[in-house]
Amino acid sequence: MSKRRNRFEEEHEEHIDESWLIPYADILTLLLALFIVLFASSTVDKAKYESLMEAFKSELTGTKIESKDSGLSVKPSDKEINEQKEKEQPATAPEEAPDQSQEEIELNQLKEQLTKYINDNHLEAVISLQDTKRGVEISLKDVILFDPGNADLKASSFKTLDVLVGLSKTVTNPISIEGHTDNVPIKNSKYQSNWELSSARAVSVLHFFESKSIAKERLQFVGYGEYQPLFPNDTKEHKQANRRVNIVILRKG
Repeated sequence: MSKRRNRFEEEHEEHIDESWLIPYADILTLLLALFIVLFASSTVDKAKYESLMEAFKSELTGTKIESKDSGLSVKPSDKEINEQKEKEQPATAPEEAPDQSQEEIELNQLKEQLTKYINDNHLEAVISLQDTKRGVEISLKDVILFDPGNADLKASSFKTLDVLVGLSKTVTNPISIEGHTDNVPIKNSKYQSNWELSSARAVSVLHFFESKSIAKERLQFVGYGEYQPLFPNDTKEHKQANRRVNIVILRKG
């Protein structure tokens, strides 16, 4: 009787096999994760939802996901692709530069030819060139055109003026010829003031252009005297720079 009781007590004291709890806990964990992801994905589109379901199916059943686009890393929708492209594109596309007008093309060609002539003949010290809102301005110091206090063109200036006339014929723009002096009072009975001297010099250049078949309606002149200097009349060099004749190829309009 005691042996039978001892055997029963030994069998009763043996532990029950609890190995089944491990997969059970794993399943509960996966189910919990599933519901959490479903809650978090409640606003995800249908394609993402189906992909998530396939991913969990693979985890639970051990089946292989055949589609390379399935799973958690889903292919973005067309809407997302378009939104991404909009973010990557610049806010505003750069505006294309407007085509140059025929007038601007002609004036640029004229300026290039004038620059070449000045450089080839080493005239940078007496002739300057600039492109302004008014037009292409050619500035000639008085020493290349006139003797001091005189408005008659020197014969040595004809070659340069011939080139300027020839280039002026490549366009049809109006031409303004403008005389300037320094502030030294004129000591010449022929001219009462620097106004008269600057005007007479401008007229001399105008007549030269007119004699070379430049249309009269294209030509105009003005004498500014000493009242539009480039520099203060405080040095010999500044006074020399202020004594000039400008030939301006004016922009139309």
